[in-house]
Amino acid sequence: MDTLTAIRERRSVKRYDPDFVMPQEDIDKLLELAVLSPTSFNIQNWRIVAVTDAEQKQKIRAASWNQAQVSEASLTLLLCADLNAWDNEPERYWREAPEQVRDMLVPMIRQFYSPNKTLQHDEAIRSVGIMGQTIMLAAKAMGYDSCPMIGFDPVKVGEIIKLPKDHVIGMMIPVGKALEPARPRSGQLSLDEVVVRNSF
Repeated sequence: MDTLTAIRERRSVKRYDPDFVMPQEDIDKLLELAVLSPTSFNIQNWRIVAVTDAEQKQKIRAASWNQAQVSEASLTLLLCADLNAWDNEPERYWREAPEQVRDMLVPMIRQFYSPNKTLQHDEAIRSVGIMGQTIMLAAKAMGYDSCPMIGFDPVKVGEIIKLPKDHVIGMMIPVGKALEPARPRSGQLSLDEVVVRNSF
């Protein structure tokens, strides 16, 4: 499936075939595509918890207001981010760049992020959002469906997955084979309502 078709056909699916098991090679392929998502300064601050264990998914489902897709989808991804990725050996993000580029960019990373906790958090959420869309479109192109979720208790889910203290959970994405199609689109706004030309 080409990218434009994946964008048009991607929907948030709530019901999945609980008997379908996603092949490990497809999981690996999806994750390999996910980490091609862009991040500011290439800090790659996202961290993915890929949950396939049935018992673990049930625990997460209980902390997600018992939403069926969490446990019925073959794969449940928790997209997290390391808030301190900018300060964690930032030279490794540019190790294959020309020396001149590396010498310019690596110091800029700490200068940009170190004084601003709000920026560090915002960058984490931005990065997770970009990766989330990459995952959903890649999954659709591979013949799978998905559903972005924020309907869960982040503290309880964090405890279940043993989330480090300097990390945040941005969203959850179940991925699998749809048991039934998504409902029709319910009210897409027109371009005139959402697009502003040049300025408000």
